[in-house]
Amino acid sequence: MKILIKDGQLIDPSQEINEVRNLLLSDGKINGYPSDTKELEMDSSVQVIDASGKVVSPGFIDLHVHLREPGFEHKETIRTGCLAAAAGGFTSVVCMPNTNPVNDNASVTEYILLKARTEGVVNVFPVGAITKGQKGQALAEIGEMREAGCVAISDDGRPVMNSRVMRHAMEYAKAFELPVISHAEDLNLSSDGVMNDGFTSTILGLRGIPNASEEIIVARDITLGELTGTHLHIAHVSTAGAVRLIRDAKKRGVKVTGEATPHHFTLNDKAVLNYDTSTKVNPPIRSREDMEAIREGLKDGVLDIIATDHAPHTEDEKKVEFDLAPFGISGLETALPLALRLVEDRILTLTELIRKLTFNPAQIIIRSNRGTLKPGAPADVVIFDPNKTVKVDRDKFFSKGRNTPFHGWRLSGQILYTIVGGEIVFSA
Repeated sequence: MKILIKDGQLIDPSQEINEVRNLLLSDGKINGYPSDTKELEMDSSVQVIDASGKVVSPGFIDLHVHLREPGFEHKETIRTGCLAAAAGGFTSVVCMPNTNPVNDNASVTEYILLKARTEGVVNVFPVGAITKGQKGQALAEIGEMREAGCVAISDDGRPVMNSRVMRHAMEYAKAFELPVISHAEDLNLSSDGVMNDGFTSTILGLRGIPNASEEIIVARDITLGELTGTHLHIAHVSTAGAVRLIRDAKKRGVKVTGEATPHHFTLNDKAVLNYDTSTKVNPPIRSREDMEAIREGLKDGVLDIIATDHAPHTEDEKKVEFDLAPFGISGLETALPLALRLVEDRILTLTELIRKLTFNPAQIIIRSNRGTLKPGAPADVVIFDPNKTVKVDRDKFFSKGRNTPFHGWRLSGQILYTIVGGEIVFSA
């Protein structure tokens, strides 16, 4: 099958392209940029998409999603999570291991990949657990998981508190050329906290999670990464102190990267004032000062990528007292319009934003030729209208999770087509 995308504003940061071009896809690959399209348009076997006035870019890559399967299919399945990803413009997702059973061995990895091949519509790259059962004690079968298809290791959702175990994990990860994704949280400090520790938590009477609970583990893991030479990736950075630690480490040449989520660079802890459980996330939505620091970190390149930390829950699970509700937000289908606010606010250019959604995540974690529109690369493409106003409607989500604090918001940015391997998997 051939697809001709005509007259779109083609933005490919991997090649420093930002201009009106045609793009031809054939046999699941990027074919090239034909200037004369008359013959192609006359060929009945070629599907033509008029992208005039629209942006054409590599498909987005999300390094941080929770597909929930196996074990929590009532929250999400690989199929529904992939549909949500496609609707959000993501052609590849990296799924975390906190499933049931935990993805801590090759058989679970193989199961996830089989389900993704048979039921998914986007590329799925599993992350293996650092420790068996994510219990923070014995190392998981890291080599076997890598051979089965894992692209990183993490105990996301429950950090490795034992520093010696984390050091050994990093040493193994380096040997297998895998990045280590750190969920930075000192469990002794966060304890039973449910939101950011500060004035707002005090007036709401809710237990707080201090910034230090994140920053202590960020500092520790940077130190261990510097010791071992392992690529360390800090997930869902939420505090000004964590941004500062990563900035300083990069200046020293430490191999560390960081990610920001749309909810952390869009909201501050005043969003919790009405006890809306869709604002209950981990790490929590922080202060305005922290939010501004995240935006500054994205602007100056300290934070390399934007990831969603898509963590769907059922409505019943979230419709309880704030203390009892699970942490998590459904983020795949609102990521682009929220991220485009960074362009509107002149934090990032559109090209810089697309880089943080495409080429940068591909460079960090995916050992394949993705995040680019170079000829010969997989035909993973997204077409979107950055100016089209959309109203967030959780009832229209493809995800099973309806837990979003952005319901009813009017935002700019609509995904028009998502193409994976040369096949259209979503169209508006």
